[in-house]
Amino acid sequence: MTESVSKTKNELGKRGMSDAKLKVKGIMFDLDGTILDTKLAYLEAARIACKAIGLNELENELALEVPKRMEQRRPLNNIIGTNTKEFVQAYLKAFYRVSASKTLPMPFVADTLDVLNSKAKLAVITMRFMPRKMIVKELNQFCLDKYFIHVITGLDTRLPKPSPEALIKAAAAMNVHMFECAIVGDSIVDVKAGKAAGAKTIAVLSGLYSREELEKADPDYIINSIAELPRIVA
Repeated sequence: MTESVSKTKNELGKRGMSDAKLKVKGIMFDLDGTILDTKLAYLEAARIACKAIGLNELENELALEVPKRMEQRRPLNNIIGTNTKEFVQAYLKAFYRVSASKTLPMPFVADTLDVLNSKAKLAVITMRFMPRKMIVKELNQFCLDKYFIHVITGLDTRLPKPSPEALIKAAAAMNVHMFECAIVGDSIVDVKAGKAAGAKTIAVLSGLYSREELEKADPDYIINSIAELPRIVA
């Protein structure tokens, strides 16, 4: 066991590693901060949006707070000021424009997905409001698209995460029961969506959220990155 796993996993570990292994038939992955490192894209989008509305460029820490708050639908006023609507519009437009060129795959992601692909069906769930083909194209530039049998974007659902709608659709597309699935993501909304759907929840520390923030959401596991998944999944 490593220190990166959650209390739940440590408790399971007391009964032995084999018992602690997670047996699933479907794994749903968040995209940004989980499969792809999008921090540079977030920073560039914030820079472009600030320039567009005449705001001084944000420090990196504040710029990375922006997507977290947007994801959780929390106010941006104390970061941006009163022009939040204009900022958000410019920010999203910029992010979607630069995402393909400013993102990189997480370390060891291809090797990890190659192993997991032999154990379970894999799908991607992203809150990006982009056509599915654009997400597939972005994954394809890193030769990652071949591992996923289905991709769901924000355009495919009425409600974004933490609604379980996207997970329910992904499970149906993979033809597996929800209780046989796990969702892997870097954010609180990923964990909440997984719990609402009835899936196992695995939080990764490779994105924007700290261990303390993720622990409050009470996922089944907390790991450093998806590279640790093969040690968890049976």
